[in-house]
Amino acid sequence: MELGFFTAILPDLSLDQVLAFASANHFTCIEVACWPSGKAERKFAGVTHIDVAGLTRTRADEILGLCSQHGVSLSALGYYSNPLDPDPRVSSHAVAHIKQVIRAAELLRVKQANIFVGRDWTRTVDENWPRFLKIWKPLISFAEDRGVKVGIENCPMLYCLDEWPGGKNLATTPVIWRRMFNDIPSPNFGLNYDPSHFVLQQMDPTSPLREFKDKLFHLHAKDMTIDRDRLNQTGIFSFPKEWHTPRIPGFGEINWTHFMSVLYAIDYRGPVCIEVEDETFGKTLKARQCALKIARNFLAPYFAR
Repeated sequence: MELGFFTAILPDLSLDQVLAFASANHFTCIEVACWPSGKAERKFAGVTHIDVAGLTRTRADEILGLCSQHGVSLSALGYYSNPLDPDPRVSSHAVAHIKQVIRAAELLRVKQANIFVGRDWTRTVDENWPRFLKIWKPLISFAEDRGVKVGIENCPMLYCLDEWPGGKNLATTPVIWRRMFNDIPSPNFGLNYDPSHFVLQQMDPTSPLREFKDKLFHLHAKDMTIDRDRLNQTGIFSFPKEWHTPRIPGFGEINWTHFMSVLYAIDYRGPVCIEVEDETFGKTLKARQCALKIARNFLAPYFAR
């Protein structure tokens, strides 16, 4: 397994600077944020460390050269949007950019793109399903043709008023994953699994690992704390922001020794990338870098060197 991090937490730095930081701090890979250039549509998004829209063979070779220079590989290209947004303009823009991310993954020889499935949050899973198939069958075929795997993150995207009541991502539970992979039975269609989202849903974060071991293309390492006193006051149907806090690994409720032991037991050998959404360290660049270092120190004993 390789230990890395998702670069969205370092928007202040260029790709070269991110790679230099990764190398100096003993990370072996990074998942690169690849949003379209411009203003972020939400927190922890909108970061462009690789401009996939303008990526040429020459620029791709330059990026690969930087990776070689720093001794850090690219684990995946990451872009988390909502291709099933009910607004056709938002949906079509997301789909078009997903294709650019997939093309860039091919050019960069990463062969891995991490994305959200998306959802119309005002409709049920069944009501979303025909549109999910209409949009995602061609996208997965597009990825297959380019030898790129697509890893779907399991974040509910159910935190704000405009995401209520269904959330902006369908792919949140094993029941839905089984249906997804049955209806689009592609070896290039799998998961970028984040265990913290199971903690949020009151689920065992190790519970899906054995069944879906062949679909685990990439992992995010993020932890979570649940404020039980607050949850007792507001109830589970209130906004999760009322009673949860994203944390770095080791600072939340996940038993990482057990989690990592299951990964070894199922012979997972892919990337594990720390995702920082933990603001308890502060919001400055130095604070966010500190969070990455502490998370690395906590997880490092589970990785051979």
